[in-house]
Amino acid sequence: MTRDDAIRPLRTIRPPPEPWEHGEVNDKVQTNKARTTRPSTQEFKDFMGEHWAPHEDVEVTRIAAAPYAAERRARLSARFPGERIVVPAGTLKTRANDTDYRFRPSSDFTYLTGLGIDREPGAILVFEPREGEGHDVTLYLIPPAQPGDEGFYSDPAAGEFWIGRRPGLAEFAAMTGIETRALADLPKGVRTANQPSKKARVALSEMRFVKDEYEIQQLRDAVDATIAGFERVVPELPRAIGHKRGERVIEATFDGHAREEGNGVGYETIAASGPHATTLHWISNTGQVRAGDLLLLDAGVEVESLYTADITRTLPVDGTFTATQRRVYEIVLEAADAAFAIVRPGIRFLDVHLAAMEVIEQRLTEWGIAPAQEDPESKLYRRWMVHGTCHHLGLDVHDCAEAKRDLYLEGVLEPGMVFTIEPGLYFQEGDLAAPAELRGIGIRIEDDVLVTEDGAENLSAALPREVDAIEQWMARLRRA
Repeated sequence: MTRDDAIRPLRTIRPPPEPWEHGEVNDKVQTNKARTTRPSTQEFKDFMGEHWAPHEDVEVTRIAAAPYAAERRARLSARFPGERIVVPAGTLKTRANDTDYRFRPSSDFTYLTGLGIDREPGAILVFEPREGEGHDVTLYLIPPAQPGDEGFYSDPAAGEFWIGRRPGLAEFAAMTGIETRALADLPKGVRTANQPSKKARVALSEMRFVKDEYEIQQLRDAVDATIAGFERVVPELPRAIGHKRGERVIEATFDGHAREEGNGVGYETIAASGPHATTLHWISNTGQVRAGDLLLLDAGVEVESLYTADITRTLPVDGTFTATQRRVYEIVLEAADAAFAIVRPGIRFLDVHLAAMEVIEQRLTEWGIAPAQEDPESKLYRRWMVHGTCHHLGLDVHDCAEAKRDLYLEGVLEPGMVFTIEPGLYFQEGDLAAPAELRGIGIRIEDDVLVTEDGAENLSAALPREVDAIEQWMARLRRA
């Protein structure tokens, strides 16, 4: 997934709902009363509240992320002595009328609680400063409706009949190690806060630069699942060629794999064939896939802990690069290798980008593509590589996005950082400044890199990168 040189702001979190008591019916129910044929007699309500067996699947095991999340909370607490910190999970987002998108909690909430997939709409994590030092941390949640509450069977947003069983407050306390209370008990002074303060968001972004042991394993799992997804795509290329929207065949293959193996995709899959590969964020995926063209596939599986991979490969649709495609590809690969070669603790994050750009500039100049320039700072070669080479990776595909520039682009690499290396070259169809034979060619190579104590590890190295290796890999998968 490409990243502009400028750091993007995080999406605004929608305000949490007002607290509600057991038995109160969700607004969506009231909105759609015209469609309700359910009996409303007291006899029916009484009958619906009786004769239910107790649940046997009670959550009592501490989740694997819990001790790591506790350490993160302690670090955040130390940065804000005497200040209240409020971190909402977010709320359900309406798709249309009374239907919602699948819920994904805010990344900061997940980072501080360890709660991932589907948990927990409306929840709010509150750090309340103690008189001495530190904070008392409480997780406020909407308790599940119980048999006897009308919402148990009538509330499509929270009723067990509609969305299945939800853990109770004691279960969430057992899973996370955090004190839990009903959302109705949220102090009045906290109700107006619908997202962390700007200072807290910046601090959390900066804390997330260096991944702990748990996070690194989650990213390894996400990368492995993503590589398996690429392997499922290649045998589908013949079917994609024969389909009127072959890019959708590629997208559906990878996205289906992501749902099977994780929570889903970590971002909208880019399945760009032919000239579409020159559009950096081509997510419409409505085009045909033609033999002789290149397919740029930029995709990542988000695992259930919500950590995501982000990998790009540019593949020859019919399994073999042309001479021109090969030449462009090898420039991009050389740039990526130059960036990998300098990664080690102590260098600037920005230097990784500059190492790749040095290769791009030199090779385009030698080829006669990059024009002479009066001012070296004009960097005219960037016409064909307008995005940045690296972005941090983690709970968000563009992780740590609210960190200060001097700690992001100008920051120094440390062991435990995970980011992408993704140079590319993009020659638009209508680009008259590019040689005719290059127009319509877009190539990006993207890998996920972990900074180690003495260098770097390419987490996605199992997915072929070199031209010959890609052709052999594709041939093997098509024979399987």
